[in-house]
Amino acid sequence: MEKSLPACPVEITLMLISDRWKVLIIRDLLDGTKRFGEIKKSVGNVSQKVLTANLRSMEDSGLLTRKVYAEVPPRVEYTLTETGYSLKPILDAMVKWGTEYKQKNGGCPKVNQTD
Repeated sequence: MEKSLPACPVEITLMLISDRWKVLIIRDLLDGTKRFGEIKKSVGNVSQKVLTANLRSMEDSGLLTRKVYAEVPPRVEYTLTETGYSLKPILDAMVKWGTEYKQKNGGCPKVNQTD
């Protein structure tokens, strides 16, 4: 079954990385291959079920590969594909923007207060 992609390129990108966990997974895998436990520890407060679902979705989208080793206990490693690595400039831009925002706003979003 062929996937139909949205007409808007921005929507395509958001479709692939819109989940906050996916962006953090990509960030971690930019440094190289990681095991499931390493990703879970680095990403933070994510359930095993949600992380697994995101990794499977990213594998289906061609952003990463999953290699299972026939060992006991099983060892599974995840590596970004060329397509996954091509998202690096987007993440670099997010780091730059987030750093500038944090410097300008003291690290916390300003809340409008009304009396």
